[in-house]
Amino acid sequence: MKRARVEERTFIGLMRGAFVFVAVGLIMILLTVIVKGLPALTWDMITQTPKGGFYLGKEGGILNAIVGSLYLAGGGTLLALILSLPITLYLAAYARGPRQSRWVPIVRLALDVLWGVPSIVYGAFGFIVMLALGLRTSLLAGILVLTLLELPIMVRAMDEVIRTMPIELAEASYALGATRLETALNVIVRQALPGIVTAILLAFGRGIGDAASVLFTAGYTDRLPDSLLRPAASLPLAVFFQLGTAIPEVQQRAYASALILTAIVLMVSLGSRWLARRLSRNVVK
Repeated sequence: MKRARVEERTFIGLMRGAFVFVAVGLIMILLTVIVKGLPALTWDMITQTPKGGFYLGKEGGILNAIVGSLYLAGGGTLLALILSLPITLYLAAYARGPRQSRWVPIVRLALDVLWGVPSIVYGAFGFIVMLALGLRTSLLAGILVLTLLELPIMVRAMDEVIRTMPIELAEASYALGATRLETALNVIVRQALPGIVTAILLAFGRGIGDAASVLFTAGYTDRLPDSLLRPAASLPLAVFFQLGTAIPEVQQRAYASALILTAIVLMVSLGSRWLARRLSRNVVK
């Protein structure tokens, strides 16, 4: 009994220490971007595109990067959802029961490997494909690379949510004569809807904050994105380019850009929790 108590107290202490470590890290990041970025954050910076001499400390804003990030992450998330939902439903329909397909563990392993691939590798892969096809950096190329980046995140998140559902729900649907497809669409999707929404917003948050994958594919421009075949700016690259200068005013604007990006990610996280809570009212528990 004494050994069990010591082990329990040890692991409780480790969990509390991990929580404090994560909480302190989050607070320090938020304080850094707020203290350094808030003084440089102006309405013109949010509503205007860069003008002549913006990167030398003159007037202008980062509206091009804000809109470009929303286009890139929004397009990548939409395409990833179109591709990931059928994959997830396949895993849900064939992963359970005695007739489990032998491809299910292979698909899950492949998705786990893709999840662990660094984003710079996705960017390099997209750049090689662009060169092979004779394409230039563009909004479309950035969306496609972000789709590959978000796909394993979205599928595995949805899959884990669906695996926690009671298997009796699917068995009851089969007993009433429903097919696997009907069960997947009418039962599984309805029950896992809060988790699906959370997975979508989680992938969106990862996509909008990624810089390495769009560095070689989407490029960068001071203009608002007006075509899928033209370059598009993004907030992570705006932070990178502004921090790379030796002008203090521009460096302070980089922290303001980071503050905007952090605010967007926080709003997405809080919105996902709010939606999941609202949608969970219709879930059978």
